Amino acid sequence: MTKKALLIIDMQKGSFTPKTPRYDTNGVVKKINDLTDTFRAKGYPVIFIQHDGSGGNEFIPNTESWALLDDLTTQKTDIFIDKYANDVFYNSKLKITLDKLNINQLYITGCATDFCIEATVQSALSKDYNITVVKDGHTTGDRPHLSAKQVITHYNWVWQNMIPTKGTIKVEDFYTINASL
Repeated sequence: MTKKALLIIDMQKGSFTPKTPRYDTNGVVKKINDLTDTFRAKGYPVIFIQHDGSGGNEFIPNTESWALLDDLTTQKTDIFIDKYANDVFYNSKLKITLDKLNINQLYITGCATDFCIEATVQSALSKDYNITVVKDGHTTGDRPHLSAKQVITHYNWVWQNMIPTKGTIKVEDFYTINASL
């Protein structure tokens, strides 16, 4: 039986500053909020992941930069997990939490496409999860050689063309996912 969970990665104030603008922030936040509503209504876990960068003296827990964006909707029933590297699974409680809940299907959203989302997708794939990346539910900033939109398009293509291990990987837009849950 498929047990689903929604991961929302690094949607923290410190990643969304005037110096680090992100592509379609308002649209991504709206899609994440709509998905969290659907997941909660279906009884599926909603997991917010926040980068704890204490080692680098940034994104320190309980500071403004560490806090989630004000426009994100959270509930007391949601799960909150700290992460310590681009890969959410590295030294965090995510794997233990997913195992405890018997989760085998991950829906992945958040920031930044080319760093923490990419690292988490690769790691989850090697752990045999069934993965659905929300095609229009992740964001990043412009890079020296690519616009943010190009980065997002590139990684959506990469993920659609990856060879999975025992799990599956697909990239679907918000509307398709929300209608199929």
